[in-house]
Parts: sequence; C-alpha cells; structure tokens
Amino acid sequence: MNRFNEIKDLVMGMEADFEKFYDKKNQAAGTRVRKGMQDLKNIAQDIRKEVQDIKNAEAK
Repeated sequence: MNRFNEIKDLVMGMEADFEKFYDKKNQAAGTRVRKGMQDLKNIAQDIRKEVQDIKNAEAK
C-alpha cells in the first residue's frame, strides 16, 4: 500500500498548481503540473511492472 500512498501524496501535492494554472493561468504552475504528471506516469509504470512481476512469480 506504500506505493498507493505515494501516488496519493503526489496528486494531492499538485492540487495548488492545478488551481493556479487552470484558474489563474499561471504558466509556471503549468510547468510544475506537467512535471508532476510525468512523475505520476513514471510511478504508475513502475507499479505496473512490479504487479506483473509479482503475478508471474506466483504463477510458477
């Protein structure tokens, strides 16, 4: 569950930047949102690989 909490923390940490970008059109906040989304993508990919590895190990 640690990985899930990592994702939740990342998403919640980006909330202020989302508001600044979408509501106030702050371009720097948009850059931070893009970086955060890239980090989220990378974490998600790592989790997908981890889950697949665990499933494969249990199938043997």
